Amino acid sequence: MTTYFRILSLLCLFGISLYTQAQKKLLHSGWQFRKVPTGKWYAATVPGTVHTDLLANRLIADPYYRDNEKKLQWIDTMNWEYKTSFAAGTEMLKKKHIELVFDGLDTYADVYLNNQLILSANNMFRQWRADIKKILKPNNTLHIVFHSAKNKADSMAKAVLPLVLPDNPRAYVRKAQYHFGWDWGPVFITSGIWKDVYIKSYDIKPAEKIYTPPHKVELVQEADSIGRSFYFKIDGNPVYMKGANYIPSEVFLPRLKKEDYRKIILAAKNANMNMLRIWGGGIYEDDAFYDLCDEYGIYVWQDFMFAGAMVPGNKDFINNVHEEVKYQIERLRHHPCIVVWCGNNEIDEAWHNWGWQKQFDLYGGDSAKVWNDYKKLFQDSIAAWVNRYDGARPYTSTSPLNGWGRAKSFTEGDSHFWGVWWGLQDIEVFETKTGRFVSEYGMQAMPNYSTLQKITKPEDRFLYSDVINAHQKANGGFMKLNTYIHNYFMDSVKAKKLSVENYTYITQCMQYYAFKNSIAIHRSKAPVNMGTLLWQLNDCWPVSSWSITDYSRKPKAAWYAVKQAYRDDILPERDAVRPIHLQLQKPKFTLKFLDNKRISITANADAYYVYLYSEGKDYYWNDNYFNLKAGEEKVISLQEDSFTTKERSALKVKSLADVML
Repeated sequence: MTTYFRILSLLCLFGISLYTQAQKKLLHSGWQFRKVPTGKWYAATVPGTVHTDLLANRLIADPYYRDNEKKLQWIDTMNWEYKTSFAAGTEMLKKKHIELVFDGLDTYADVYLNNQLILSANNMFRQWRADIKKILKPNNTLHIVFHSAKNKADSMAKAVLPLVLPDNPRAYVRKAQYHFGWDWGPVFITSGIWKDVYIKSYDIKPAEKIYTPPHKVELVQEADSIGRSFYFKIDGNPVYMKGANYIPSEVFLPRLKKEDYRKIILAAKNANMNMLRIWGGGIYEDDAFYDLCDEYGIYVWQDFMFAGAMVPGNKDFINNVHEEVKYQIERLRHHPCIVVWCGNNEIDEAWHNWGWQKQFDLYGGDSAKVWNDYKKLFQDSIAAWVNRYDGARPYTSTSPLNGWGRAKSFTEGDSHFWGVWWGLQDIEVFETKTGRFVSEYGMQAMPNYSTLQKITKPEDRFLYSDVINAHQKANGGFMKLNTYIHNYFMDSVKAKKLSVENYTYITQCMQYYAFKNSIAIHRSKAPVNMGTLLWQLNDCWPVSSWSITDYSRKPKAAWYAVKQAYRDDILPERDAVRPIHLQLQKPKFTLKFLDNKRISITANADAYYVYLYSEGKDYYWNDNYFNLKAGEEKVISLQEDSFTTKERSALKVKSLADVML
């Protein structure tokens, strides 16, 4: 061995030795919380949120149940405090450097150690550290006051009046934007210690790891006969992206465990997806999410956490975002799954197409300032920071660059095409309006009926009840859904008379049809079109939405359509005649249990959208909502669990004829 390698080995061993001498002490036990300024202390869970702590102490009802959301808005306007005590051992106290580290504080928090203020946090997406060497004792108290993010946002917005930033005071707050409500999510503006808190002690700070890009990824945008291309080259090879948009899988984020993430990522993998877009109104996801995407070969389009709102341009805000971006890039850049960084979701499009200037009275100097602040952050600053802290992956400042009503949205850049759904256009419009890379499009459906049963009482289960409406957040959602049902499946007057159970079924059939045919059209346009990312993979609570798996993590009908449409071995075909034109007969089904996982099914007449389920339970099959010709045998199998004897006898079959005739 040469002297060089001998020295290198010794240095490595020395570094490892120093590193192993560092101590990390989790501070997750013994926490209590209460409402500020006074009140009884209650047991708290860390990591956690104030809402889940209130629920665990039976101080509130389940926030997702019925219409409890509106009854719990008071929580967001309160300040809350948390405290614990802990011991520091002699070995820790002897270390030269001792830091208190919070991987996530949500969001405005003053932290006191032994009654001394050691840090004030104002960003949910940053790691917060404090040097506590001179403060730490053998016995210690840790106390945190969380200030209402809603009140903070409102006061910051009020301070700059008459200037109003579109779209909401939430723009001032570096917090998950969906917590303020979205068209698929409730308003729960959480607070709490939402990630790990620990003490890190060491004598010599370990050297920073040398960053080696995992693979130069290219986002190819070159002029061509149509406009400009938009596709990904991975290690020199063009890749057609088939996938979905991902939103946070929970409102109360610490509830999510690695097994939840595995179910969600497997739902994408098993549906033959190769890309997920992490949407900019949520969070930079947990390490487990990216680890699983690496493991299962799912590429990630990573938005920075900005969506549908202009941004302040003051120095404090920009500096805060800089620290956020730096931390998140350095945390995530080693993951080979990440192939692009994107500045924001739909802000550029909104500024140019949503009428904000008129709505918020932004003209002249005010308009110029708001737009210049936008450009300073997304076109200049974040672009430079991505290059500085990563340098291996492409950056695009916004998604999309052109809105779906503009001709360029079909000839260059990525496209969010909402002519289908928001514009009430027929699905077939994609034949002439498929973009170069369709990064958002979708169709709503009700959640699985078994999910709906868990959050309602029997008296709630009629169409458009207050409780059903409380779990439909899209403006005009049921009206739009009924329009598509009327055009593709059945007369809307008849649809409105359906039971909630059958209405759920028909909406899911509609979503199945929409995604199956939309994807078929998109893929037929390759290589002009090089990507289709449907909206959306998942839900954050039980709700009517565009998701293809609901809050239960079980597939909706459309998941089975997407699984077939995203296959690599065949290109999907469009349906020829709409279901409303089918000649239906009510079939009789014969089921045979081949073993405790497999079933053979036959019908005596042609059957469409054949759905197997049990009362109060949806299964995860390898196929469901399929078509079956008279006399044809089809074998399907469970992907999770297996049948008990009782479950065999409870299995039911429904088809389109059962609802439409």
